[in-house]
Amino acid sequence: MHFNFGNVLIFLIVGCLFVVLNLTISRLLHTKLFSGEKYIPYECGEDPIGDTRIKFNSRFYVIALIFLIFDVEVVFLLPWAVVFRDIGVLAFVEMLVFISILLVGLAYVWAKGDLEWIRSTQLEVQSFQREESDDN
Repeated sequence: MHFNFGNVLIFLIVGCLFVVLNLTISRLLHTKLFSGEKYIPYECGEDPIGDTRIKFNSRFYVIALIFLIFDVEVVFLLPWAVVFRDIGVLAFVEMLVFISILLVGLAYVWAKGDLEWIRSTQLEVQSFQREESDDN
């Protein structure tokens, strides 16, 4: 019985040594050629302009969360579809309930207007006109 725990201990020790060895080798071999561009906030080819505390549109987060929710839930459909013929009518009804819950969620998000990337509300138009008049 102690032999099995010994294997786990040896595996953990070898794993830790592997990590330490690779970190040490990378620290010894890497080049230290830093330019001024290395220290700017964004290394994506875009020059940072203005303050870093800008108003970030929350629709990016909302769209990403909606995508993630529906994407993860649709993953449950694949195993169900593979064994569809073997599971019977009860599982079919359960999946219909599951899909209907997804459709209710989609209808709610759609009715709320969160799927529209650009919202044309009067408030946004007024704030845009105010910003343009401030710039002039």
